[in-house]
Amino acid sequence: MTHKEHIKELAQGVDVLTLSATPIPRTLNMAMSGIRDMSTIEEPPEDRLPVQTFVMEHDWGIVAEAIRRELQRGGQVYYLHNRIDDIERTARRLGELLEGVSIGVAHGQMDRNMLANVMENVANGQIQVLVCTTIIETGIDIPNVNTLIIEDADKLGLAQLHQIRGRVGRSTRRASAYLTFRRDKVLTEIAEKRLNAIRDFAQFGSGFKIAMRDLEIRGAGSLLGAEQSGHMVDVGYDMYMKLLSEAVLEARGIEVPQRAECSADLAVAANIPDRYISSSEQRMDIYRRIAMIRSEEEADDLTDELIDRFGDPPPGVNALIHVALLRGEAGRAGITDIAQKQGRLRFTVKDFDMEKVSALYAMPDYKGSLRVEAGSAPCLSIKLRSKSRVIDEARRFVALWDSVNKG
Repeated sequence: MTHKEHIKELAQGVDVLTLSATPIPRTLNMAMSGIRDMSTIEEPPEDRLPVQTFVMEHDWGIVAEAIRRELQRGGQVYYLHNRIDDIERTARRLGELLEGVSIGVAHGQMDRNMLANVMENVANGQIQVLVCTTIIETGIDIPNVNTLIIEDADKLGLAQLHQIRGRVGRSTRRASAYLTFRRDKVLTEIAEKRLNAIRDFAQFGSGFKIAMRDLEIRGAGSLLGAEQSGHMVDVGYDMYMKLLSEAVLEARGIEVPQRAECSADLAVAANIPDRYISSSEQRMDIYRRIAMIRSEEEADDLTDELIDRFGDPPPGVNALIHVALLRGEAGRAGITDIAQKQGRLRFTVKDFDMEKVSALYAMPDYKGSLRVEAGSAPCLSIKLRSKSRVIDEARRFVALWDSVNKG
C-alpha cells in the first residue's frame, strides 16, 4: 500500500497500473465506485485446471493419504504450518507417517543461503514434501507441486488463502488444496465465511469474486485514509455502492440519473429456502442483491454466482429474480405499482394517457380483458388467464405498455 503511494508521488500526472489476483477491499471498492478504473483478465492459461479445494477438520490419516496420492503420481507437496517455533516437530511427525519420503523445511527466519538451498532442492525434486510457512505465498512457481495442505486455515485471510492456493495447479495436472482447521474447534462466523468462500470460488476468474466476498466480510475501509478494510454502515453493500457512485458523479459535476422504481405485490411463491442457503446472513445478502436487479445482465450474473456457490436455484429463487426484473422493466416503462387482486393484475402508471390506453384496448389479446379503474391514481387492470404464469403475464403487459409509450 505505502509503496504504491510512494511510486505515485515520484511524478505528478503519471498513470499507474496495478495488477492483483485479489485486490484488497479498499482498492476494489475504489474501482467499483468509479474512483479508479478497473479491467479484469478472464482468460485462464492454456490447459490449466481449477484447483480442487476441500475444507475439513485436520486429520493426520487423511493428510498422509493425500500426500501419498500425490507422490505416487510423481508430484510434490506443500504442507503449510505457519508457526516457526514447532515447525520442525511437524516435519518430524510427517516423517514418521511417511517413511522414506524426503521432507524439507522453509521459513522466513532461516539463513538466506540455507533457504535458497532448500528451495532449489524442491525445484529439482530432491525434496518431496516442503513443510513451510506463508513464505511460499508469492514468487514461487514449481509446476510439479500439485497438492497443498494448510493447517489452521481459519487463521488466514481470504485473499491470502487464494494467493497461497495459487502456488499449486501451475501445470496441466489437476491439483488439490486441503484447508484444515483444528478438530472440534468452533469457527468464528468470519472464519467460516472465509473458508466457505475459498471453497465455493474455485473456478478460474474467481479471484475477483473472492475479492468481492472479502470486501463484504471485511468492509471497504477508508476512501480518504490508509485503512485497507473496515465496515460501512449496515445499509448493505449494494446500497452503499449506489450512494457512493451517486456522490462520485455529483463530485464530477455529472447529473445523477434518477432510477425509476416500481413496487410489485404478486401472489407468487418467491423466496430463498433454508435448504438452499442455510446461513440466515447469506440469505439476507442474496435477498438484498436480488432486490437491486434491474436488467437481464444483472440477473444472469447473479444467477451464475448462485449456481457456482449453492447449485441450481429452486423455483422460489428464480421467481424472486423474475419479480426483480419485472420491477426494473416496469419502472423504466413508467409504471409505479403492480398488484394482483381477485384474479386481476392492476398497473398504476405515472403518466396516465387515455390515447395510449385506447391503443391497448385495440389489441386482440386485451379485448374484454383490459379496463380502467378510477381512483386517486387511475390504474389499468387486466384479467389473468387461467393457469397463466402471473410474472410472465405482467412482464408481457409491461413490454406492450412500453412499446405504446414509445409510439
